[in-house]
Amino acid sequence: MAGRNRTLVTEFLLIAFTEHPERGLPLFLLFLSFYFVTLLGNAGMIILIHKDHQLHTPMYFFLGHLSFVDMCYSSVIVPQLLAVLLEHGTAISQARCAAQFFLFTFFASIDCYLLAIMAYDRYVAVCQPLLYVTIMTERARWGLVAGAYIAGFSSAFVRTVTAFTLSFCGNNEINFIFCDLPPLLKLTCGESFTQEVVIIVFAIFVMPACILVILVSYLFIIVAIMQIRSAGGRAKTFSTCASHLTAVSLFFGTLIFMYLRDNSGKSSEEDRVVSVLYTVVTPMLNPLIYSLRNKEVKAAVRKALSRSKASGKPYEY
Repeated sequence: MAGRNRTLVTEFLLIAFTEHPERGLPLFLLFLSFYFVTLLGNAGMIILIHKDHQLHTPMYFFLGHLSFVDMCYSSVIVPQLLAVLLEHGTAISQARCAAQFFLFTFFASIDCYLLAIMAYDRYVAVCQPLLYVTIMTERARWGLVAGAYIAGFSSAFVRTVTAFTLSFCGNNEINFIFCDLPPLLKLTCGESFTQEVVIIVFAIFVMPACILVILVSYLFIIVAIMQIRSAGGRAKTFSTCASHLTAVSLFFGTLIFMYLRDNSGKSSEEDRVVSVLYTVVTPMLNPLIYSLRNKEVKAAVRKALSRSKASGKPYEY
């Protein structure tokens, strides 16, 4: 029976937010505006970092890659979500579903690794300032970023192959905003224990491992800050980490709430709202967080605007 249903289920039906058709257009316009802000904000951050030599530092090097990944990460999810809202449900083949799941896992994993790398960068800057330049060399920075991409690809590949070797039968409706693992597991039939163990093991090497690196890094940072005698010095040192800490709390907070809590009693509506936070809202807010809470970025923005006014034409990228 499972094998027969497996051959019959050739596509899934995404039906998130379709219970109330009258909300489709307002939600479509809302998420479309969020997506445009995400693209403009992150692209602007990348261009600003590239153009302003004051931002050619390890921290902004990693931030540039984080902005690029956030653009890709959002682009994997939001266009499909907009189609679901516009058409009141969208059919998606298993191949497209697998591709979306792979890309989401790939970019989300890289996001986790980059945030962990940025925490380590802040640790070196605060706790070992005299060695910062020798530790965070250009070769080291590229090595860390390349490692994040390779680790993200490996995790996404194994999890995708493992997830889509499962047998799907019965209802093919996914009441979620994209092809994610929790709603897919609800559609499986037959024995799936081995696949789920593999998926969980590889997941441990992403989110919990990155959270551990971040926690340890900030533990040493807090100890170093507390040893600074002047209140002004402590505030100035902590301000260099505030933007990153805000982004980490927002991103990992929603992921933990979604994936590391008890599955019992979870409502589909609650899941959808949380998923919107980490797939749509967080990539949009990251450029705002780093620009509003960071003196160097604000100075670079003012410089770019003043240069544009002085030339009498739009700022040339």
